[in-house]
Amino acid sequence: MSRLRVYARIARVLMVVAFGLSMASLFGLFERTGIAHSMVRRQRWSRFFMARLSNALPFQVTVQGELPKQPMLWVSNHVSWTDIPLLGMLTPMSFLSKAEVRTWPVAGWLAAKAGSLFIRRGAGDSQLIRKQMTRHLEQEHPLLMFPEGTTTDGRSLRTFHGRLLSAAIDSEVQLQPVAIRYLRDGQLDTLAPFIGDDDLLSHLMRLFANDRGDVEIHLLKPIACEGRERAALAFEAQQAVQKALFGAIPQKQQAPIRPAIAA
Repeated sequence: MSRLRVYARIARVLMVVAFGLSMASLFGLFERTGIAHSMVRRQRWSRFFMARLSNALPFQVTVQGELPKQPMLWVSNHVSWTDIPLLGMLTPMSFLSKAEVRTWPVAGWLAAKAGSLFIRRGAGDSQLIRKQMTRHLEQEHPLLMFPEGTTTDGRSLRTFHGRLLSAAIDSEVQLQPVAIRYLRDGQLDTLAPFIGDDDLLSHLMRLFANDRGDVEIHLLKPIACEGRERAALAFEAQQAVQKALFGAIPQKQQAPIRPAIAA
């Protein structure tokens, strides 16, 4: 593919980002002037923006399963930054992001204006973010988190951390497990993962220098949280995603995890 065409594709993405910045600036103006701007409006704007960003990315997306009709805590495996627009285009929702994202140029500001919640991992603020997540869910605002805590190359699944799943128990909502898989020519895509010291521009150049890849999004059976322990929920969600991505689970991996005492 010619370098000129690659640059044209990247320019399209940048135009969508510029559009998002203009909309986020409008929300910033609302804040300064005291005009009400509800979370519902933020989430609808976010979905509108994510859909356009997804359309500008070099992927053909297939969605399997049914969108939940009730607000839920979504939990998904994490492969790339592109997971966010591809999942965010499905329904109005907010995201739980690591605190570093808030400091990123452009992306951090956009995420904040879209209603994202931010957590400093290992900083002892899990109780605070748990309360924020609970309040968010109790107000019937869907929320998505990546319980692995980091991206992977898509060939394996890390342990799902269960501490923040307490918010689903506290707010009495269900978990919506999601499995996202990137494919190229019928095999796992090695271009899509965004891991290690990868930078955004190099990643975009790599994606757009090649033909469109395929993305499968599996909306799995919701998991009831009432009366459950968070570790058991995390294990069940992880096993559901594992099975959707890689097929039958080896027998040695099926032993239940001893539930931790909920905080």
